[in-house]
Amino acid sequence: MDDFVRNKLTEWGFSEWIDKFKDEGIDEESLLCLGDLEIADLIPKVGPRAKFKNYLLLLKKQKTTDPETVDSSAQVPKRKHADTPGMMDTERTKRKSNDELRPDLEEQNTTDPETGYSSAQVSASTSDTSDKGKRNLDLHDRSNEWQSPTRKPRLDTKLGSYSEGIILSDVKTIMRCVQKKLPNQDNKLNNFLKQSIRDLETDKRELVGVFGKTGAGKSSLINAIIGVKNLLPSGSVSACTSVMIKVEANRHNMKYEAHIEFITKEEWKDELWTLLNFLEDNADQENDEDYCDTVEKLSALYGEEWRNKSAENLMEYKHFKEIPEFLHSKSKILTCETAKELSAKFVKYTRSDSKDGEAKGVKRWYWPLVKCVTVRVPDNDFLQHVTLADLPGNGDCNKSRDKMWKGVVESCSTVWVVTDINRAAAEKEAWEILESASNHMGNGGECQHIHFICTKSDNIDWDDQSAAGVRDLIFKRNNQAKEQVKQKFSKLNQVKKHFSDECFEVFTVSAKEFLKKKHLDADDTEIPKLQDILQDLNDCHSETLNYVSGSLGILSLIQGASRRQGADKTDVCTELEEKMKNELYIVRKSMEKTHRSFERCLSEGVENSKSSWERNLKSVLHPPRKKDKGFHRTLKCIVHNGGIHKPKGKKEINLNMKLASCLTNSIDEEFKKTFPNEGKSEPFNGIINKFSLGTKRMMGEGQKFKDVELQLTFLSTEEEIIKAKLNKIIRERKKIIYSSLMRTIEEAMQECYQRAAEFTGTGSLDNMRRTIEEHVHNSGNIMFEKAKNEMLNQLVNLKMEILEKLEKTMQDSLELSLKTDGDSIPDVQAELEMVKKHYIELM
Repeated sequence: MDDFVRNKLTEWGFSEWIDKFKDEGIDEESLLCLGDLEIADLIPKVGPRAKFKNYLLLLKKQKTTDPETVDSSAQVPKRKHADTPGMMDTERTKRKSNDELRPDLEEQNTTDPETGYSSAQVSASTSDTSDKGKRNLDLHDRSNEWQSPTRKPRLDTKLGSYSEGIILSDVKTIMRCVQKKLPNQDNKLNNFLKQSIRDLETDKRELVGVFGKTGAGKSSLINAIIGVKNLLPSGSVSACTSVMIKVEANRHNMKYEAHIEFITKEEWKDELWTLLNFLEDNADQENDEDYCDTVEKLSALYGEEWRNKSAENLMEYKHFKEIPEFLHSKSKILTCETAKELSAKFVKYTRSDSKDGEAKGVKRWYWPLVKCVTVRVPDNDFLQHVTLADLPGNGDCNKSRDKMWKGVVESCSTVWVVTDINRAAAEKEAWEILESASNHMGNGGECQHIHFICTKSDNIDWDDQSAAGVRDLIFKRNNQAKEQVKQKFSKLNQVKKHFSDECFEVFTVSAKEFLKKKHLDADDTEIPKLQDILQDLNDCHSETLNYVSGSLGILSLIQGASRRQGADKTDVCTELEEKMKNELYIVRKSMEKTHRSFERCLSEGVENSKSSWERNLKSVLHPPRKKDKGFHRTLKCIVHNGGIHKPKGKKEINLNMKLASCLTNSIDEEFKKTFPNEGKSEPFNGIINKFSLGTKRMMGEGQKFKDVELQLTFLSTEEEIIKAKLNKIIRERKKIIYSSLMRTIEEAMQECYQRAAEFTGTGSLDNMRRTIEEHVHNSGNIMFEKAKNEMLNQLVNLKMEILEKLEKTMQDSLELSLKTDGDSIPDVQAELEMVKKHYIELM
């Protein structure tokens, strides 16, 4: 519940129902969507309910006619598209447009006397993107905030068509009412129907990962794109590379919130012990970068109190009394009215020391204890189904944070790499981030698009230049930067194994010009292009279609069962079961062929690993141009951290990955072909999506299957549902399968790392090297074979799960639709017709 609903209920004299509305999660948008049946559930008494409906009707009319509720912004430029010239929308035109559309909505929002359903909902979904050309941002300063205005309820201008948001809302209302009509009986059909209706609800959420070093302009870029000023701190405050910041929509209230998740006490105690021991072992290296980073981390949290203290002393309560949530393994939640206020509060949990800006006056910095900060923004169109994740460059030495980092990177459908345009092609750190994360994003993840974003494109020497001259200089440099970046990408062999040129796109942006418009139009800054990308990710078409299609199938099953048709279904059952057996055979044979291809590739990878492990080890244990004294500290960090060292601002050193490289190289091409990330490509060469019982063909054969048309409709939708579920399972399982090679190597190496870490004093460097080399020499052959077999076993398990789920789901669906008659199943013909109409409209 939000303040709007609470205030309205109080104003109308319905305070006693506030808790009920709160329990049901009624906010301003859903209040305007309430139909008669939902109102009856909320307010059971007839008298108060009648008054409430009258007040709600008046509110809807007020929302329609009051200019202040239509749009509070002044003139805002409309977005340009390739086929639509740019133009200016005046306030008067927008009001007229809304007023012309709303009377139609009022007429359509009637109640069916038989079913009691509201035939239309008042408010469209905020994630509707069917009219992208009319998206606006209110960039005027409002109490130190600029933010995308609330998207107003809108109907498609197409005659006789609801917006997708209204369709989704309408069908959800229908299915909630159908669920209540089902008899309270404990039988297979009834239980299936109730569970299927619950399973229709899905929360589509796309993850966009944002990489970039401090000063690249990430914060300003994100603030500008989502239209919220001062949300993420920027400027002179230096970013802490350990803390991940997620930015998403607040769906619960109209506040700005920050949810701070800490690492555990045990994790910090272990890390503290490692940090203090590192400083003790390297007391004579005070100018070393790793030494300085360790001092910075301890000083941020403890000031100077950490010096000459033990780990036990530094774990005392007095150091954490301002954050008791850390001690109790709970999240800390900050809530504010404005973005600026929230930013000032959470800066100490995400940033390093600074003397000005948002961090001025902060004495304690808690970022060493923070695992992740999730910032939630109210009422933002760009974040309805999207989470932006501001990510550290190469993970973290803390295992908990690193595990979260890998999980997020592997789940990103889009990745933005942000760098300053002045050094875009030559920026070493940006390209190293891309290379080090490519296997987590590509074969080990689900990334479909990499966007390389060059910021500060307006930052150019324009003295003695006319406005047109400045504009030409900016465009010229932008084009040069794009060409140079594309050439650089074409040479990244490691990245190109996972991503084609079609997946890579370059943008040259200026957040400052987007706001000021001194030399460039908004579209020329290319920020609107990035906003369009977010809006495409927010597109709820697939969510709406899946929900409506699933509802159509469920209602077809109910109506088919309720008719108790006496026609003999033996022939159609026999035909469908035979078809299913043949289709499962095709799927099995295709997946077995894939297994043989992987076995061949992996066998080659094992042989290459056996012949090249010494060379691969030498490249890590005896790096060229590295003095033994300096490398001693590096190798110590490697063995202490299980074979991985993540120096700040430098390329990650991963001994496990090096040993597994021949294995991963051997299957990369086959893996990419079998488990593609590209949207149009399908796993296992599309064999899952080709699976079909031929129900659509049967429905098209005239009167032959007329008696079972409803059952065939249900089976057709069940096919689509199970295939979507299997594709989701495959998408998640492929990450585990791909990482199994390195995970097996990592597990096999842990024993020798532990032994190597025990060496100290003179000769410890040689002892560490010898321990690792001897371990690989003695167990390498077994280790590489084990990694191969583990991946093949994972593939077999996936094959068996896919076949079992396909067969069980479709066999159960056949049983329910053609071999089970409904007992006291209600008639849902009216609901079926309404949903069928919506389904045809969507298709």
